[in-house]
Amino acid sequence: MTTPSRVDGDERTVPVIGGDLTVTTWGSGPGVPVLAVHGITANGYSFARTAAELAELGGPPLIAPDLRGRGAGGHLPGPHGLAAHVDDLLAVLDSRGVRRTVVVGHSMGAFVAALLAVRHPERVSGLLLVDGGFGLPVPPGTDIEAVIGPAMGRLRMTFESPDAYRDFWKKHPAFAGRWNTWVDDYVLRDLVGEPPRQRSACDEQAVRIDGAQVVSDEEVLGAIHRLTCPAHLLWTARGLMDQSPGLYTSERLAGLPESVRTTELPEDNHYSPLFSSSATLVAEQVHALVEETVQVQGEL
Repeated sequence: MTTPSRVDGDERTVPVIGGDLTVTTWGSGPGVPVLAVHGITANGYSFARTAAELAELGGPPLIAPDLRGRGAGGHLPGPHGLAAHVDDLLAVLDSRGVRRTVVVGHSMGAFVAALLAVRHPERVSGLLLVDGGFGLPVPPGTDIEAVIGPAMGRLRMTFESPDAYRDFWKKHPAFAGRWNTWVDDYVLRDLVGEPPRQRSACDEQAVRIDGAQVVSDEEVLGAIHRLTCPAHLLWTARGLMDQSPGLYTSERLAGLPESVRTTELPEDNHYSPLFSSSATLVAEQVHALVEETVQVQGEL
């Protein structure tokens, strides 16, 4: 199996409430662009390898915004919450003239993608959910920091240099021994400011508001049970700290609707599928959903 070459994306901005959202597009293949939605403290570059793998398959372009309060969108003010992300994603689709497409979401992005599909079923033809979108195994009232740990703690830290920020992430159990160019690009996109006081671009308030909804909001947690489009959940055997089990197990997923297909990624943790060789499978499943939509619905 060959690793696709890294390709720079095309960055443009989309007007949204409070300012401009930065959106990166990778690929120039045929078909309607796929929309990708990143995790709670991530950025659009988490999907760079998936986009490259999709291009290798001859698939369509992939468009990935830096969500409000993250990455190049870290400066954007509220409103925060998953409904605000849904509205921003609609603006992204409208800016590209995309009437209906496949959406892939990772972690919190999977919950946002499912909510988008339920609130606006006419815009989503298929969903690929990567280790997210289904209720998390946490007690009521759990703070999101208890779930994501160091990824949240870093939002209150400063770093002397890009190398210092790399070192922080290289010590994270999920990335130990898994570092590559894709991870490096993703991590450095999150770094803002000037040495020796650089920091994450993430807005902690936005993360806390979004995180509270991911663990307790009834509409958000119920979205996966109200889907009307094809949906596939890829779940990892290991968790955010590379622990076993991960967020999901086959027993927990017994509560999923039968219409949602599932596939285990036995070698991956919560972060790694988008950066490891499993990105090939992610891209294959995106491509399969695109083809399924074309064959069954004849829309894209």
